[in-house]
Amino acid sequence: MTLEAFLEEWNNPSDTILVHSSGSTGKPKPLLVEKRRMLNSARITCDFLGLTSGDMAFLCMPLDYIAGKMMVVRSIERHLDLVSVPPSGHPLRGITIDANRRSLAAMVLPQVYNSLQVPEEKEALQHFSHLIIGGGAIDTHLEKELKEFPNPVWSTYGMTETLSHIALRRLNGAEAGEWYKPFDSVKVACNEEGCLVIDAPLVHEGKLVTNDIVEINAAGHFKIKGRKDNVISSGGIKIQIEEVEAVLKPLLDRPFMITKRADRKFGEAVVLLTEQEKLSEVKSICRQTLPKYWQPRHYLHVNQIPLTETGKPNRARALSLAEEI
Repeated sequence: MTLEAFLEEWNNPSDTILVHSSGSTGKPKPLLVEKRRMLNSARITCDFLGLTSGDMAFLCMPLDYIAGKMMVVRSIERHLDLVSVPPSGHPLRGITIDANRRSLAAMVLPQVYNSLQVPEEKEALQHFSHLIIGGGAIDTHLEKELKEFPNPVWSTYGMTETLSHIALRRLNGAEAGEWYKPFDSVKVACNEEGCLVIDAPLVHEGKLVTNDIVEINAAGHFKIKGRKDNVISSGGIKIQIEEVEAVLKPLLDRPFMITKRADRKFGEAVVLLTEQEKLSEVKSICRQTLPKYWQPRHYLHVNQIPLTETGKPNRARALSLAEEI
């Protein structure tokens, strides 16, 4: 979708806009969302970040999904100066950002990672007053690089249903930590399965039960432990995919994913997909590092780890690849 097409849809008489989910656990779902709630979401974010009329908003994500649409809505709600570039893996190529002007950029993980590899792009990235990052868990190496940034960098928590993020986690500075802080208008709780329940009346009607297993502290902040649907039940032991990936991330130098496949003996078996061609090296690291019941029973080389269009791990595609072994 082009910016012109989105603005035409935004300005039409309808009270709603059609959006699609990211498709990280299956096919993208179409959803009709209310424009007034999108404006509420934009207002909450702009207020939290202290954005005012005339500040710059940098749009570099597809307008087919909520993250891109919300950057435009924020610019409409707060009268920001919207700078738009075509979505790409290197959105800052050839771009100069004025370090003296207040600005906001929203990117997915691959865009941030790629930008950090090019000195000119890294410098431009550091000039944004606020950088918000979505699209999945942030690698420890990447987080370490971002800690050195002079301006606030945030990891976002949200989904299509909540019209982008409802909580932010600071990645650098004195406020950096592993806990997401919900916006003031948002309340969170855990259900009996340990999954996050969101009560955000300004952006979503009714309580929203997620598949994210979380821990909530006394201040009402939460920490993500993994997804309910990312549990492998192998020989009666429940293994959280994200926990296995977190242990291996500092040790494997090529992109990888943990997934599963059906197993006649154990019910489900752990599978590791990797872009590393030397599987023996990966096996050795796993055997030396992981508890025996976490160790993959199958290893599969792939040319590229499957990702969704928004840069999140494509768990559904990974399951399909694992079943083909």
